[in-house]
Amino acid sequence: MTIAVYPGSFDPITNGHIDIVKRASSLFDYLIIAVYDRPEKNLLFSVDERIELARIASNDIPNVSVQAFSGLVVDFIHHMKADVMIRGLRANSDFEREFEMALMNHKLAPDIELVCLMTSAKYQFISSSVIKEVARLGGCLEDMVPTHVAAALITKYADYIREVEKRTSGGYNSHNPRT
Repeated sequence: MTIAVYPGSFDPITNGHIDIVKRASSLFDYLIIAVYDRPEKNLLFSVDERIELARIASNDIPNVSVQAFSGLVVDFIHHMKADVMIRGLRANSDFEREFEMALMNHKLAPDIELVCLMTSAKYQFISSSVIKEVARLGGCLEDMVPTHVAAALITKYADYIREVEKRTSGGYNSHNPRT
């Protein structure tokens, strides 16, 4: 049985991530979405929230589970008795970063294979940070994240969205001193 691990912060999980999950789950016997519990990022969701969002998003894929991990991803992969690490690539900038990480991970654990999957074209522009910005500003998240993730984002940003709506209720130029 070939076990693969798809690690990331998933803050939040997007349709681009789910695209990679679906495709990777068809290539391997079992796939673990590994949610890093302490990335050096400004996180919106707690690790428990990120796990739950990923679980709901992947609930209909029978050979996928979601788990938190900390420390080195290669140590987690060994602990899970997995053989493969999955990474998704969107653009050249992703490739450079992934290549650096791949070289380090290969140095640390040469027995783990890296499989990079190109994100489908319709998700090339989606990143968790861009999704959070769109949600924070009250934009439409349709086709970018699963419905339950959009609802969670809206809840997180509800107070901020209300404040933006108050400021812009008279239109974008309502405070223009020239009018």
